[in-house]
Amino acid sequence: MQAKNQARSTCPISFALEIFGDRWTLLVLRDLLLRGRRRYRELLRSEEGIATNVLADRLKRLERRGLIRKLRDEADGRQFVYAATPLAISLVPMLIEMIVWGARSDSGSDVDPAFIARFETDREGLIAEIQAEVRRSNGLA
Repeated sequence: MQAKNQARSTCPISFALEIFGDRWTLLVLRDLLLRGRRRYRELLRSEEGIATNVLADRLKRLERRGLIRKLRDEADGRQFVYAATPLAISLVPMLIEMIVWGARSDSGSDVDPAFIARFETDREGLIAEIQAEVRRSNGLA
C-alpha cells in the first residue's frame, strides 16, 4: 500500500495532480487567492456548491501541504480565517492562465473582457498586482 505522502512517480505533473487533481481544490484556492474569501462560511458560499465535509477536507489537505494557514480571526477569536502562504501565492500565474484559457474556450464564461485585455497587454503586471494584493491581505507584505 502506498504511503500517504509518497509520490506515485517523480513526474512534476503527477506531483501536482496529487495536490490539485480533484474537482474542488483549485476552486477553493481560487476563492482564497482571487476572490478574497478567508472564512469557512465565505468559502462554503461558492457558487459551485461545495459540501461542508468536502470543504473541510480540502482545507485540511491544503494546510498539510503548506499552501494555507488556519489562524484565529483577530476580529472574533471564536472563529478562524484561512490565509494563503507564499507557496499558494506562487500559483497565481497558473490560475490566471486557467481563467484566460477557460474564458477563451467557453462562450458562456462570465470573465470580464477587460480582465482578458489586461492579461493580453500586461500579463506580468496583472499577475504581480494580484500577488501583491494577496500578500497584503494575508499579512505577508
